[in-house]
Amino acid sequence: MSRTFADLSSAIDNPSSLAPLTSASDLLILLDRWVERGWLRSLDKAFIGFLYELAPQSDPLVLLAAALTSHQLGHGHVCLDLFETLKAPDFALSLPPEGDEQSDVLLLPSQLLETLDGAHWCKVLASSALVALAADNSEAAHQRPLVLSGKRLYLRRYWAYERRIDAALRTRLAQGETPPDDLPQRLDELFGAARPGAVIDWQKLACALATRGAFSIITGGPGTGKTTTVVRLLALLQAPAVEAGQPLRIRLAAPTGKAAARLTESISQQVQSLQVTEDVREKIPCDVTTVHRLLGSRPGTRHFRHHAGNRLPLDVLVVDEASMIDLEMMANLLDALPAHARLVLLGDKDQLASVEAGAVLGDLCRDAEAGWYNPQTRRWLESVSGESLQDSGLHEDHDGSHPLAQQLVMLRHSRRFGEGSGIGQLARRVNQQLPEEARQLLAAGHYDDVFSLPLKGEHDHTFERLLLDGHGEGPKGYRHYLNILRQQRPPAERPLEHPDWINWAREVLQAFDTFQLLCAVRKGPWGVEGLNLRITETLVKARLIEHDQQWYEGRPVLMTRNDYGLGLMNGDIGIALKLPEREGPDAGKPVLRVAFPRNDGQGGVRFVLPSRLNDVETVYAMTVHKSQGSEFAHTALILPDALNPVLTKELIYTGITRAKHWFTLIEPRAGVFEEAVQRKVKRLSGLMLELEEGGEVRE
Repeated sequence: MSRTFADLSSAIDNPSSLAPLTSASDLLILLDRWVERGWLRSLDKAFIGFLYELAPQSDPLVLLAAALTSHQLGHGHVCLDLFETLKAPDFALSLPPEGDEQSDVLLLPSQLLETLDGAHWCKVLASSALVALAADNSEAAHQRPLVLSGKRLYLRRYWAYERRIDAALRTRLAQGETPPDDLPQRLDELFGAARPGAVIDWQKLACALATRGAFSIITGGPGTGKTTTVVRLLALLQAPAVEAGQPLRIRLAAPTGKAAARLTESISQQVQSLQVTEDVREKIPCDVTTVHRLLGSRPGTRHFRHHAGNRLPLDVLVVDEASMIDLEMMANLLDALPAHARLVLLGDKDQLASVEAGAVLGDLCRDAEAGWYNPQTRRWLESVSGESLQDSGLHEDHDGSHPLAQQLVMLRHSRRFGEGSGIGQLARRVNQQLPEEARQLLAAGHYDDVFSLPLKGEHDHTFERLLLDGHGEGPKGYRHYLNILRQQRPPAERPLEHPDWINWAREVLQAFDTFQLLCAVRKGPWGVEGLNLRITETLVKARLIEHDQQWYEGRPVLMTRNDYGLGLMNGDIGIALKLPEREGPDAGKPVLRVAFPRNDGQGGVRFVLPSRLNDVETVYAMTVHKSQGSEFAHTALILPDALNPVLTKELIYTGITRAKHWFTLIEPRAGVFEEAVQRKVKRLSGLMLELEEGGEVRE
């Protein structure tokens, strides 16, 4: 017999009195309370309402699993792992949510699920009219909104994305390409001949592997030469095609405008130094577009102009910062690739995954450290490159169970963060989950590029001093860009068309990139929202800005959504500047416009009226997620004063590696850093399962 709302409401606030839910209506009441408290999204509850209408007699355990599956999508997981959820519900579900200070008075999923058996839960789901089994390809099964694959529950759309990716990658891995007959000679021309006893040239091996397959992955940390490698790879692929009179159509893409601009600039510089003929150099593109632009996104829809029925007109596609590409986008990208085209993914497997659901690059690179080349691959690599893998320490694949590994190379030597780099050493220790060693490095002070700032309470003024002035003569703070803004402003009488205004705006934007405060969370005193207010107040007190309204000169803003009409992408940063009005009765008078880099690699700047910018936020502080694809001369990472589900070694590593020259760790409470380093992102998906023979996940 169902309990009344009053009974259930009382039980929710006094969880120890609550027996297992016995009806779907009870569960719907509980989900309403979770939505009120921010535990679930309204979207998750609406989805369950839809399922309840489809099947009013559904077992509440089915609806609960569906609610949690939808919730997991909001946290980047493409499915719900039933057994992982039962083993550690709060960690698996990233609960309690950020900013919930009273989680102790609300019924937790862990309390609801503590008596549930995983096998029983799977059995209930398998018998539901809402759930299709993965192996069932009947027409009736295709109409069911949920899919159960072993112990993983999916929304059908995400199950379909995984299947499309799986099918496309299997096809491409089986599709061999013919490398040029003189590949060894061409590799030596680009990289130099192998030297006995020298460090293995992984860049050379990466280029070699990519010539023989329709799909390849090059992964590596900052400074390992991913861009250098891909420029030489493009020369390696394009030279024989140009010589044959059939140059390849090559396109370059990245997930964000910021990442595309960085790659455009980097490739432009490196192409000029390539030891190739002018004909080949001219056929290597330098312009990098966003993946959305490449596919031709249709505003207001999930659809693109290019798809399986209208493929992309290209022969080679290189995608940088691939760790940021989510499951849906990867499925769409693979759908739109012509069957003959090569796809090369570049990225750092250890970075945070995409904000949306899926961790495709991380899944595909799960075995990158170990290598797992089969004997045939090893012999071929050694024969064409001259390199020896005998002492590489890599594992060998003797049974053919690692097909993906044969087209994957991990770059292992950082030229930016060598042995003498504190940033590099700290990033490695965090990545290897060695919190004590990382702490020793921070405490020792032996490196001049790594700083530690423990705070003594919320109002510690050393924090404000860091934000304003950085550390001494080297690492800058926010005073630097505001000084450039004031001291280098062109004379007011010069018209807007004068090049001095563009040059000034570019200098201000570049100066802003010398320092960035990164946060782990959005809410609370140590989150983006609170810190942007605090920093604004600090700059006003220092008389560096005049903040009497929303828009003011010097305000830095971050685009939070793509605006194709303005040509601005999610992640682009602009700064409000006073510029002379171009025409009309107010011609010459100062008017606020927001300066954005043009993302053309040429240092161009565009000016946009603030009234045209709807999706922006102040960006003195930004989340680590938003910083992906960006670099700053001095980066400061501030942790919250309590452990949070988002705090993992991947987040810390990503924050550290956004710094080019200096890194500062700011800690409101001791111990949070160590706890975060010990935790690892475990994004749930079945992608690697489906690519492996035998269907078992290796630990």
